[in-house]
Parts: sequence; C-alpha cells; structure tokens
Amino acid sequence: MWSLSVVLNPLLFLLLFGYCPSATIRPKEGWQVYSSAQDADGRCVCTVVAPEQNLCSRDAKGRQLRQLLEKVQNMSQSIEVLNLRTQRDFQYIMRMESQIKGLRSKFRQIESDRKTLVNKNFQELKGKMESLQPLIPVLEQYKTDTKLISLFKEEIRNLSGVLMGIQEEMGAYDYEELQQRVLNLENRLRNCMNKLTCGKLMKITGPLTVKTSGTRFGAWMTDPQASPKNNRVWYMDSYTNNKIVKEFKSIDDFVAGVEARTYNLPFKWAGTNHVVYNGSLYYNKMQSNIVVRYSFETGRVVTQRALESAGFHNVYPYTWGGFSDIDLMADELGLWAVYATNQNAGNIVVSQLNPDTLQILNTWNTEYSKRNAGESFMICGTLYITNSHLTGAKVYYAYSTKTSTYEYTDIPFHNQYFHMSMLDYNARDRTLYGWNNGHQILFNVTLFHIIKTEDDS
Repeated sequence: MWSLSVVLNPLLFLLLFGYCPSATIRPKEGWQVYSSAQDADGRCVCTVVAPEQNLCSRDAKGRQLRQLLEKVQNMSQSIEVLNLRTQRDFQYIMRMESQIKGLRSKFRQIESDRKTLVNKNFQELKGKMESLQPLIPVLEQYKTDTKLISLFKEEIRNLSGVLMGIQEEMGAYDYEELQQRVLNLENRLRNCMNKLTCGKLMKITGPLTVKTSGTRFGAWMTDPQASPKNNRVWYMDSYTNNKIVKEFKSIDDFVAGVEARTYNLPFKWAGTNHVVYNGSLYYNKMQSNIVVRYSFETGRVVTQRALESAGFHNVYPYTWGGFSDIDLMADELGLWAVYATNQNAGNIVVSQLNPDTLQILNTWNTEYSKRNAGESFMICGTLYITNSHLTGAKVYYAYSTKTSTYEYTDIPFHNQYFHMSMLDYNARDRTLYGWNNGHQILFNVTLFHIIKTEDDS
C-alpha cells in the first residue's frame, strides 16, 4: 500500500497530458477507470480511459476531471496517512511480539522455578511476620496505656473538682484559721499513729541504693531513739581488724562523703552486726563473746559484758561467715542479742538486754540453726530469719518472743548485689538497713497493724 501513491501520480500525469483514448470510446463518455489490478510486487495498476482531446475544454467534463483529480489527491493523502499509521502499528506489533516472546520465556522460567519461588516468598513472608512479632506486646501495652490515660483523665477531672472546692473553702478562712486547722490535723494523725500497735511483717520492697562505698562487708545505721531532727549516720567498714567509726550529720552528707566526726574505738570489732541505740554504739569485741557499749557523747566505753556460752570467732556465724556469731539489734521493744550456744545445739538463741547494764532480761531458745541463717532482724519482738545471704534469699522463719512460737514464712526480697552481709531494722524509719556487696541500701517494709479502739485503751 505504501507504493500506491508513487505509481498513481505519474500515471495520472501521463494520462492527462500525453495520452488520448482510442476510437472505441464514445465522445460523450468522460473519464473512466476501466480496470485496476496489482502487479507482482503488490503495487496498484489502474487503466483510465480519457475522452478525445477536443473534449478537453472548460466545460462540464473539465469540472468532472478536476473533481476526479481532487479525489485522487485526497486519496493519496489518505493513503499516506494510512501508510504512516500502518508503519507505526507494525513497529508496535514487532515490539509486542518481542515482549510476548519474553513473557513466554519468563512463564517457562516461573513454571520451572515455581517451587523455589514459592519457598523463597514463604520465607520472606515468614521473616516479615517475625519482624512484626515484637509489635504485639507494644500494641498490647499501647492498649493498656490508653486505658490508664483514660483513668488518669477521669482522676484529673475529679481532682480538679476537689481543688476547686478547696480553693473555695480556703477563701472562707484567713491564714490563722488555716494554720489552726493544720495543727489539729497533725494532732489527729499523731493520735492515730499512737493507736498503731506492733505489726507483723508482710512484705519487703526495694532496695534503694543510697551509696556505693567501702569493702564488700560493713555496717551503716542511724539511731532509732533519736529525735526526728537528728538524722546522723554512722559508718563502719569491714568485719574485722578495724575500730574507726565515721559519723555524718545527715543522709545527704553521707552520700556526699562529708564527715562530721571520726571515733577511734578502744577495741576492734568482730562482724558487721552492730547497732546504735539511744546515743550509744553496741558491738561485739573481736575474738570474744563480749558486748561493748560505747557512748558517742563521752567518747568512752560505758560498759561491757560477756554473753555466757555464746559462740564467737566463726564458731556459729551466719552463712557468709565474717565473725558474724553475735548479732546486736534493736526494735520497738528494746535492745536484743542473737547468737548460738553449744547448750542449744548451735541453734539460735534470742536474749533481750538492758541497754544500760547489758544484763540479760530474758532468753528464748529457737530450733533454727545459726549456721543456716543468712541474716536476721527484730520487729516488734519477733525475730525474722533469712535462709541465705545470696541471690534468691527470703525471710523463711519467724520466732515470736511474745508467744514463744515460730512459723515458716515466705517473704522474698531483692538481693540486688548478690551478697548481703548486714540487714537490720530501724523502728523509727520502719526500714531495713543493708550492706549489699559494697552498696549501702534501704528496704521498705509492710507491716500488718491492729488499730486500738477507745475501749482497748
């Protein structure tokens, strides 16, 4: 089709200007296409019969000739446009054919490698799912946090209402009236505290690490009998061959390392189970069963007394050793000594001491082996014993001096630094002081209290 215009244009020119029809054509007949065909190369060949020359004039036939010429030219232009479209479509078909061939090869490859691809895609999908797995607890936590936020919003709204009420109420009183109301509230709280009797240990939480200092073994303490404004701290590093006691005015000074005073004791101590009670230090004299009372006010030994039959110098220590045979402690009821004797088969003996003279006021024999105890402390006349000084330790045994009975308990506590060499209760702070592998720590305790009524008082 592309060569049709090339053949047709010269032929028309020849017919129009150099050729006249034969006599067999009648003069009245105008231009006519006699026949058309294609040659061997596919080109269009047309036979056109023209009128006689004397008819080639500016008459109706001439107008027909011009109209025919315009139609031929329009056909030529249409053929050229069609030719261009055909070439474009042919190129597009060629490209499509190559793409189809490529797709066929890809389909064959996919078919042959289908199992491999499926396995690979499965592994990729599995990897993506595993990567999303950690998001599940995050989303769960997000749901929980959303609920908490909702609760907090509700509490804030309630608190806002309470604060508005307080603000309105405060506007009705002057400063002196408010101060009097605060004093009355303090008195009511104080009276309520006075009604609290000694409680039973229920829970130990913490610890709070106050400071990291000294060796693995040592003791630190405050005076449970001191006034609320007196927060002095005493520090005794190591469990033997030492007699230097450091004093700090407060916990803050202790943390900062600002010493207020240093005491040089006349005798070295044994173990780490010392106690400060009502201004005096009570400790076990090294290589003996003698208890020493040292006054911080005078800087002298006030009195000393031996605990008869008490083992010493690692005869009956706690599980960690360290000459911890004699443990001195204090609680709401006074001063105590915990030790073991041969007469009690190495089991723990509890004695209440007179703080001034160190005389034994009363004694209780338990059935718990001293060597199997990690540490012990007194709360409200009950001795609580831990089963180890290492990780996993818990309060395992409790002996009541009030009823002379015992019970097995299961009160865990967090041995954060893995080695406990001192654990003592402070009745004023209602906390446990501990020395945990060179760390000075505090535990909170939860006690079960019985409130006295007016009829009981």
